[in-house]
Amino acid sequence: MTSDTDLSPETSDELPEPPMEGPGLFGDPDPAPVPAAASPAPVPASPSSATPGAEPSQPYRVLARKYRPQDFNDLIGQEALVRTLRNAFAQNRVAHAFMLTGVRGVGKTTTARIIARALNCIGPDGKGGPTADPCGVCPECRAILADRHPDVMELDAASNNSVDNVREIREAVRFRPSQGRFKVYILDEVHMLSGAAFNALLKTLEEPPPQVKFLFATTEIRKVPATILSRCQRFDLRRVPQEVLRAHFAGIAEKEGASIEPEALAMIARAADGSVRDGLSLLDQAIAMPTEGGVVTAEGVRDMLGLADRALVLDLMEAAMRGDLPGLLAGMDRAHERGADPGVVLADMAELTHTLTRFRAVPGLRNDPSIPETERVRGGALAETLTIPVLGRAWQVLLRGIGEVAESPDRRAAAEMVLIRLAHLAEMPTPGEIVRRLSGAPAGQASGPGPRGAAPAPIGAMASAVATTSIGAPSGGGLRAVAGGAPVMAEAAPAMPPVTEAAPAPSPTTFREVVALASGRKPMLHAHLVHSVHLVKFAEGRIELRTRPDAPRDLAGQLTALLQETTGARWTVSLSNAPGEPTIAEQSREAKAARLEVAGTHPLVLAVMQAFPGAQIREVRDANLDAYGLPPPELLPGLANDGEPVEEDEVGYLPAEGDPGFAPLDAEPAGMDRP
Repeated sequence: MTSDTDLSPETSDELPEPPMEGPGLFGDPDPAPVPAAASPAPVPASPSSATPGAEPSQPYRVLARKYRPQDFNDLIGQEALVRTLRNAFAQNRVAHAFMLTGVRGVGKTTTARIIARALNCIGPDGKGGPTADPCGVCPECRAILADRHPDVMELDAASNNSVDNVREIREAVRFRPSQGRFKVYILDEVHMLSGAAFNALLKTLEEPPPQVKFLFATTEIRKVPATILSRCQRFDLRRVPQEVLRAHFAGIAEKEGASIEPEALAMIARAADGSVRDGLSLLDQAIAMPTEGGVVTAEGVRDMLGLADRALVLDLMEAAMRGDLPGLLAGMDRAHERGADPGVVLADMAELTHTLTRFRAVPGLRNDPSIPETERVRGGALAETLTIPVLGRAWQVLLRGIGEVAESPDRRAAAEMVLIRLAHLAEMPTPGEIVRRLSGAPAGQASGPGPRGAAPAPIGAMASAVATTSIGAPSGGGLRAVAGGAPVMAEAAPAMPPVTEAAPAPSPTTFREVVALASGRKPMLHAHLVHSVHLVKFAEGRIELRTRPDAPRDLAGQLTALLQETTGARWTVSLSNAPGEPTIAEQSREAKAARLEVAGTHPLVLAVMQAFPGAQIREVRDANLDAYGLPPPELLPGLANDGEPVEEDEVGYLPAEGDPGFAPLDAEPAGMDRP
């Protein structure tokens, strides 16, 4: 009995080969033309009819099909994938299932077809085994190339996504291959399978028969269940770099006998966005634009893609950064006359802003040959005149403007409004410039603390005030206000230390420390202690409280149990009808209001408020405050550090030990040294 997989040359020659009806999947040569037969009756003229005695024209094949890779040597931009698969075939470690993922047009389905040929190739002599370099001449390779191999089945999961379709596959895999060495199932867009279909495929995918291979391709890998991914070898096909695409398109244009300018090739490569198929479709369209023998120009490709001229984009950016409104609107009119979409113009300006920011951050990028010469020369000169804050602000305006243009009924008007806004913002000083003007510091003076913990200059304090104010939106801020007047850069409020169960916690000395013990352990109890409890008396081992009606009845028992558990000592918690002090939440709100009031009277903050009409102080941070926004107990109203009574309006703004407090604008910076 002869094995189905033992195919000899004689057996292969006896297999019937149906006539070719058109080009195969890999772009193999067209069938030989058939001479036109003489017809006694005239036929109506049609676009596809030819003159008597002439050969009938064959259907045109687009470049994406004509130049589809036929082996691993033709794949571009996927070196890691090719290297892994070649080693797998050389070591006979080919998996039973592959998952190929990536954006459209990078070669997922093409790779699956090449793997199918590599698995079934028998070589020119009919005695070869699986190989990473299929011969292309054996009956198996020719049948797969012509898309007529009975054992290589390519299914579209978008239209075959039901559980019934998967059941058909499960029934078919039970039978041995009819002609080839392996049965290969190629499921394109596999993420479109239903949940029931995925579940029905699980067992077969995990333990298929030895003669069956599964090849999956998808652009939405996140939609594929993890149970499926765990049973496949996953390959992420990356976007093809622009320089590789340019070289590839130049070679194809030369084979097609088309002349195309390098700048036009660069535009097509950029528009392809890493997709070979998208780029070949654009190249196909570009070659058809000029008359026969003409040259594909960059201007023609620009009109075809609806792009603005790169020089025009640079003109718009330069006019916007100069605040030249007439020149800006005139440039927008030129872009409109050329047919450029307003949204695309803003997107190109955003891309240019990103390029200029990279030039500013890394000057060496100006010599990158992958960047067009116009951008390297003019863009490099423009980047020298701009700063990172200005470019960051332009990026935010353009990014938001792209969304506004997409939602606007009049796209051109919306784009012009965005550009006018950008031009006006370009004339406004940045926060750093405002700091220098208000503080009187030299233009080149840096802000912030110096090396080795040197004292921050007044400009650093002013920068803190500017960071704390916001225009129209809340800001994180970085101002710590203390009594007396000077804003000081503050760190974030320290988080509560993690509670460990290894040893009892030290006995709390204040009621706030008692409340902090409940944080993280008893969230509900902690919330009630903060919002619904008034402290009447506190002593070590004894607490007297007044609770609000919304507090639980067993709050005293819960607090007693918590203290017993955390400190290992017995505590007495009793309830009282005495008024007691305000709740911790009320104290926190009062302290926050007092901090905002004091910060709003500082001369530097007042100067910022005048420079930015409508600005608001949203938050004042103090590193000396605890998690509840309150100062340490020793700084509570009563006695200050020096024993003097503390005024009522200074609550929450008491200076920490060694803190200089607020200082006048003309104070000596040496007095601002921090320990």
